[in-house]
Amino acid sequence: MGASEQVSDRDRAKARSVTPVWARESGKRRSTLSREAIVTAALRIADAEGLAAVSIRRIATELGARTMSLYSYIDSKADLFDLMADEIAGEVVIREGLPAEWRQAITMIACRERAVGLRHPWQIDLVNQRSSAMIGPNGLRHLEQSVAALAGLRLEPLEAWRVIAAVDDYVCGFISREIRKREIVRHAEATGLDGEALVRPYLQGLADSGEFVTITPLLRDGLRTIGSDFEQGLNWLLDGIEHQYGSTTTQP
Repeated sequence: MGASEQVSDRDRAKARSVTPVWARESGKRRSTLSREAIVTAALRIADAEGLAAVSIRRIATELGARTMSLYSYIDSKADLFDLMADEIAGEVVIREGLPAEWRQAITMIACRERAVGLRHPWQIDLVNQRSSAMIGPNGLRHLEQSVAALAGLRLEPLEAWRVIAAVDDYVCGFISREIRKREIVRHAEATGLDGEALVRPYLQGLADSGEFVTITPLLRDGLRTIGSDFEQGLNWLLDGIEHQYGSTTTQP
């Protein structure tokens, strides 16, 4: 191989490394192995055991393939994470259509995001571990649908994106708290230890000390036993958005 051919190969490899995985051709060497099968196996493993259990080697074992053969379809674990994130984004897209009223539409999308997030609780870890900010086709469909849902507010696309980001931040934060609470309950069931009951005397002592006057009712009731309402919090956020932009709302 001549020097010019070697340079050309390096250039192609470099270009491939910065090209989004969705824009690359998938290998076709084995009829029983595909990019879709790899992603499906990765999702199955993550749902059962968490994101930490997902590896190229583990997926190859699940699919009865050689580890190196998977690299005909993806270049790296970063590619795999991008593909997994986009597959989940596809679950968020609402296929049956949205209400015309923007608050109802955004509430429907937010509730779908929450349901998908709880179905795949490792998604929060995936967001934190992805090394790229690339967005795939399903992610773009979700964004397109979310921006379209806000059409009644007559916002510029960038301003609509900021509103969507605020809603997404609320949803992700709420999901994180729900997942944490669910893990606490699961641990209590597995160990037979009621963490809330064990900490209650400590909180009662703090309440009785007189130092925490404002939050004494919370301490006595137990901080972790305080319920929360997803749609109530979302409505507070949407009230603020409507207060700022509601004057531009047009009636259909």
